[in-house]
Amino acid sequence: MPEPTVLVLDTSPSPRLGRLTGQARIRHTDGAGLPALLPAADVLLVWDSASDAVRDAWPGDGPRPAWVHTASVGVDRLICPELAACDTVLTNARGIFERPVAEYVTGLLLAFAKDLPGTLNLQRRRQWRHRETARLAGSRAVVVGAGPVGREITRLLMGLGLKVALVGRTARRTVHGIGDLDRLASLADWVICAAPLTDATRGMFDARLFGLMQPSARFVNVGRGPLVVEEDLAGALRRRWIAGAALDAFEREPLGPESPLWDVPDLIVSPHMGGDTVGRQDRLSEQFVTMFELWAAGRPLPNVVDKRRGYAPVREPDE
Repeated sequence: MPEPTVLVLDTSPSPRLGRLTGQARIRHTDGAGLPALLPAADVLLVWDSASDAVRDAWPGDGPRPAWVHTASVGVDRLICPELAACDTVLTNARGIFERPVAEYVTGLLLAFAKDLPGTLNLQRRRQWRHRETARLAGSRAVVVGAGPVGREITRLLMGLGLKVALVGRTARRTVHGIGDLDRLASLADWVICAAPLTDATRGMFDARLFGLMQPSARFVNVGRGPLVVEEDLAGALRRRWIAGAALDAFEREPLGPESPLWDVPDLIVSPHMGGDTVGRQDRLSEQFVTMFELWAAGRPLPNVVDKRRGYAPVREPDE
């Protein structure tokens, strides 16, 4: 039986796939070369997870890979009607990013509560100004997105003594339904977005929702950029409807120097780095190699995405 062909939609640095020597033929391409090579591939590894090339190049009824794996959690850049309708299996990199993102969110909340931006600003100006700061313990947080990232954020914040409500698409044992979000957001000190991008969630954080939040509340987005109506958030901060915000994902990336978001008061801007820790590339490579060996042996794959929903469903702990 011939070795299967693994096509890598590449970006630098390339994945480390040496363990697949003798098990697969590895080919690399960029977005421009993808349409010509995609029909002959048995497996597609989307290493360049910021690319839209798969959605643009996916063959309709023609030959196509049996399995597509993306080195990211979000799959909104991949899914198109043709991919959603076919029998190709789609998997994501669940298991790699959850803890790093949760740590990043915790760092942002601590920075806000302890006024670290203010301290650094005063240090640059050589000003000694004593202040009192807030406690995280006992404050209320709402985490929107009940997938692995949202659950890990919830666990970490609860460990610090926060009262955390987790909101998902539907209500279940440990999760509030989306219908509870307005009420919960109006009571929260922190509203944290870790939701997937779907037709139902696009633009869900808008002027109406920011208007419901307390003037002392802060908003953090570590989900997808288009979940937030950026102009509405900027307006809410300028009008002091809320006390602050942090964005780690944006509607258009990279954020250009001309963007007005750089100058919005009380907004922390970071370049989509919340889950990117030292060693990430090696962990992503190892995860794909392990999954490839399962696939080649005909065994079930983990992290299978429900292409209709746009994310990999999570089972409750007691299921």
